[in-house]
Amino acid sequence: MPTVRNILQEHGDGMVVVDVRATVQEAARLMAEKHVGAVVVTRGGKVAGIFTERDLLTRVVAPERVPRETAVESVMTTPVACCQPETTRAQCRAIMRSKRIRHLPVVESDRLLGMVSIRDILEDVAAEQEQEIRHLYEYMHGAR
Repeated sequence: MPTVRNILQEHGDGMVVVDVRATVQEAARLMAEKHVGAVVVTRGGKVAGIFTERDLLTRVVAPERVPRETAVESVMTTPVACCQPETTRAQCRAIMRSKRIRHLPVVESDRLLGMVSIRDILEDVAAEQEQEIRHLYEYMHGAR
């Protein structure tokens, strides 16, 4: 069964990181530049939290906080649900569904290796299904 390690190898680490001292404005700008919906927040190289588009809306915009004056540490989500390289796609989907999240940092021995999103997982599933359909078609119609 495909694992997070396979997804990272196929899609890249998908990781965008900010330090706990970064402002919300810096984090949001980085998210926009990198076209991601979340950044991993680190302290001393270790995962301290995650800051998502949902955090931006519910903890900064809605309460009218000033992004350039707000430390990302004060509005990030903690504790962070994480997965390991050997976590399966199905296990990732189950974690995401139960916690109602779309991003999972990938850690191994307290070391941040990357991040997978629900999009990464679904693209991986779709690619596998396309390959299976192609094989079935070739079987039914003869390889050409």
